[in-house]
Amino acid sequence: MREKKKVRTRSWLQRLFYRWLRVTARLVAISLYRVRVFGRENWPSDGGALVCANHQGFFDPVLVGLCCERQLSFLAKQSLFRFPLKTFIKKLNAIPVNRDGTGLDGLKETLKRLREDDFVLIFPEGTRSQDGQIGKLRPGFIAVARHGRVPIVPIVFDGSFQAWPKWQLLPTAGVVHVKIGTPITPAEIASLSDDELLERLQTEMHTMFAEVQASRSFSMNRIPLDEQKAQLA
Repeated sequence: MREKKKVRTRSWLQRLFYRWLRVTARLVAISLYRVRVFGRENWPSDGGALVCANHQGFFDPVLVGLCCERQLSFLAKQSLFRFPLKTFIKKLNAIPVNRDGTGLDGLKETLKRLREDDFVLIFPEGTRSQDGQIGKLRPGFIAVARHGRVPIVPIVFDGSFQAWPKWQLLPTAGVVHVKIGTPITPAEIASLSDDELLERLQTEMHTMFAEVQASRSFSMNRIPLDEQKAQLA
């Protein structure tokens, strides 16, 4: 008899907090960033998934969370799990990762959540972009996807770099577009070598990025020039 898979459960307080935060963040995102989302139909309807996104600015984890009706877990560096952020970040389903060590604790917890049908968000570039472009992806996601036996969902966004780059203390208003790509299935992942899978995801994200840049540029061109300058100043 097949063993029944254990599904991750959260307390009612955590679920309520997450929903409240999503509503609040969505209002801010729409009013300040006029966020537009493409490809919502590509989210897997059941099971876990490894969500791989480009990393432009501080707002990125929230952006991805706003685009998904299911709760997301995401990886965060160990230093964030300290006062005063400790309680807040734990309630957001963050998984601590020690970048200076082996990261095995983070890997084990990530695989555990994937097997409990969670969506787990990672940024394969490893750090926020210096210029808004997609950098070279690191291969760490490959072992996670293979061992977790879940699809990879590619996501790209453009505009969050202009709104809140890594060296800027506070965000500015702008236009952000998000695109959710077609998942790479576990069967496809198994059929590809590590190098082929890395190249596949890199190519797909670059293609999607060009598309989302074009859509954001079109939207910006429809906004009066004076307003564009005020948003991007």
